Amino acid sequence: MNHLTASVRWLASDTPATRTQARLGAVYRLLRRLLGHPIGVAGLVVVGFIALVALGAPLLPLADPAAQSLGERLLPPSAAHWLGTDTLGRDMLSRLVFGARPTLAIVLLVLLASVPAGLLIGAAAGLWGGWVDAVLMRLADVFMAFPRLILAIAVAATLATGLWTAVIAIALTGWPPYARVARAEVAAVRQAEFIQAARALGVSRLRLLLRHALPLCLPSAVVRAALDAPGIVLITSGLGFLGLGLPPPAPEWGAMVAEGRAIVFEAWWVSTLPGLLILALSLGFNFLGDALRDVVDPGVK
Repeated sequence: MNHLTASVRWLASDTPATRTQARLGAVYRLLRRLLGHPIGVAGLVVVGFIALVALGAPLLPLADPAAQSLGERLLPPSAAHWLGTDTLGRDMLSRLVFGARPTLAIVLLVLLASVPAGLLIGAAAGLWGGWVDAVLMRLADVFMAFPRLILAIAVAATLATGLWTAVIAIALTGWPPYARVARAEVAAVRQAEFIQAARALGVSRLRLLLRHALPLCLPSAVVRAALDAPGIVLITSGLGFLGLGLPPPAPEWGAMVAEGRAIVFEAWWVSTLPGLLILALSLGFNFLGDALRDVVDPGVK
């Protein structure tokens, strides 16, 4: 009974100001621990550098990534073109920098679509249980039954090529893992004292879901999002490689790899450089995700 009384008092003192202060403190502590993790710092530097260069691409003294010059096609790296030119004489450095923008945009938009959807569905299933849990989890099973890349290719081939098509195609199969994890975490505390105290105070089911159950899933969701980002990068590049990504002449790393695969021994830089950037970005997200996992839950070590 004393524990229940303490939970009621805590709920009564829970104000927006105290919640904001607690969240800021948690973010600050997380960043401090992350900066003390060598692998996390390496991943943060790689991802941060690529993102910073991509965001500042219009301000950099770069050539037009779509400007063609057939008289300068397949030039090797030189002072005029630091990373050479492609099959249409376009500057590779400019295309690589601008090609990072759609990749990062797709990663961000997919996570913004799939993570909240998965958390809401999973938390609702874990908190409410019964037929709600059964229906929502069977829905997640249906989407998880399809291989992610195959479904993304099918959706992208059906719709018109473009950035939003890639986002929809990848996000459709991105939310079920988040829902599964959220459902397990919330179901474990469904009968906890603070949940019972909130119900005793007459808190609505929606408020109980958004204010009390959903925040429990955020740490694991952040870690999973960082670990999920490399897969999104690879799927995005795969769609571009197959010609299902951004329409030409928009620069896109996967399409650039496909363009240079037939001349890899004659002009190695056309396909090798975007491939190395795909590898670097994926490794950066992997390092960041591993570090976040160690910081959020040191017990996994």
